Amino acid sequence: MALKGKVALITGASRGIGKAIALALAKEGVHVVVAAKTVEPHPTLPGTIHETAAACAALGAEALAAPMNVREEMQIEAGIDKTVSRFGRLDIVVHNAGALWWKPILDTPPNKFDLVMDVNARAAHTLAHYAIPHLKAAGGGHFLVLSPPFHPEALPGKSAYLLSKFGMTMTAMALAEEHRPDRIAANALWPETAVETSATIVFGLGDPSMWYKPEIVADAAVAIFKKDPSEFTGHAVGVLEVLRAEGVTDFTRYRCDPDSEPPILDVAMLPRAGGPERAG
Repeated sequence: MALKGKVALITGASRGIGKAIALALAKEGVHVVVAAKTVEPHPTLPGTIHETAAACAALGAEALAAPMNVREEMQIEAGIDKTVSRFGRLDIVVHNAGALWWKPILDTPPNKFDLVMDVNARAAHTLAHYAIPHLKAAGGGHFLVLSPPFHPEALPGKSAYLLSKFGMTMTAMALAEEHRPDRIAANALWPETAVETSATIVFGLGDPSMWYKPEIVADAAVAIFKKDPSEFTGHAVGVLEVLRAEGVTDFTRYRCDPDSEPPILDVAMLPRAGGPERAG
């Protein structure tokens, strides 16, 4: 599917994976709506929606900075309305914004459970609810969530987080079947390795030798968006899986540490059983 002239809304696009997806789509000639909470510079975190929008515009794309706290239904609805008002259509929605909480049940107070459920699962549902009519009006499109395939064995110690992420995947799987006749593809994409983001840095999730750059996720997302939505829908796929299917065999350019290939991790972000399998 040709992407030039399409319109995409990406949540969490002020930095990290969301920003990388926005820039990758801008390079393809997609008009980009940069949706995130960070409007003004943050004291410790890089990026704002305006910085990402400017970077997209520098690549020749039209870009709209849309303030959006995905915990707020009205802000999601308003962001989608602004998108359609500005560009006249909506073709691609990416729910990348996320909340992380890795604690056992005893150490997870209800407000933390609500946080991850709101930002991850509930926001995916709310985005879909308000975006579907516009995706239908455009003759179809893509709805992508950044969430893993189902692996219940990974739940202990991370149940609140993984329930919320599995909920995102379930939303995509349901949407895929409910709107298959409308040519709306819904898929879940998840990296098999750690990726360099503010979360991996702030939470100390490994070191650069264990990370790929966010661009690896962005390239996989773009590959999905180029597929016919009638043919590629209802999948929970890995980033490397998608890129390998596109013929990519060398992932060196995505390494954070040029001398180290990141290890493959399971859904719980732990090394897979049987030893440190490497991505390349």
